[in-house]
Amino acid sequence: MRIEAGDRELVQIVDTAMAEAARRSGSWLVCRLGCTQCCIGPFPISQLDALRLRRGLADLEAHDPARARNVRRRARESVARISGEFPGDAATGLLDEGEAAEERFSGFADEEPCPALDLETGACDLYSARPMTCRIFGPPVRCGPDAVGVCELCFEGASEEQIAACEVEIDSAALETELAAEIERTTGAKGRTIVAFALA
Repeated sequence: MRIEAGDRELVQIVDTAMAEAARRSGSWLVCRLGCTQCCIGPFPISQLDALRLRRGLADLEAHDPARARNVRRRARESVARISGEFPGDAATGLLDEGEAAEERFSGFADEEPCPALDLETGACDLYSARPMTCRIFGPPVRCGPDAVGVCELCFEGASEEQIAACEVEIDSAALETELAAEIERTTGAKGRTIVAFALA
């Protein structure tokens, strides 16, 4: 499977499910331009997410070079600020794996804004290329056996039954696994990183 075509299919599956979650959530869902709480503090991303982000940055470079330069600058500055405490290999940007590494990551750079975030506008400069974590955050979403995560700003005052009525399930694990294997086979890239290292 070609990675780019497979990734487009994956994004379509996820975005379709999220549109349904947003429809079900109605006014409970407060995610809007300028709401940036989930854009502060790094989170692990896959090599597929990293590849999508770099493609998105290349596309941005083609039609808005100044914004692309700002994203690259913010990414470089972020890497410079966080490298000393990075819970992984700061030379490669790969996160360490295992329980101890996850514990180190849990409090890492909690106040660091995502380099894709334009702090002046509150907009993501790489919104169409954003990682899967960004795509599914907000409404109640279940991905396989994982617990349902809900943004703490959404569904305030909602009962568990009201939240459950908005839940969608996304069955994309097999496709993501296939794409990760293809990336590793064709590029050698494996392991998780963060947005700053993917873009720096």
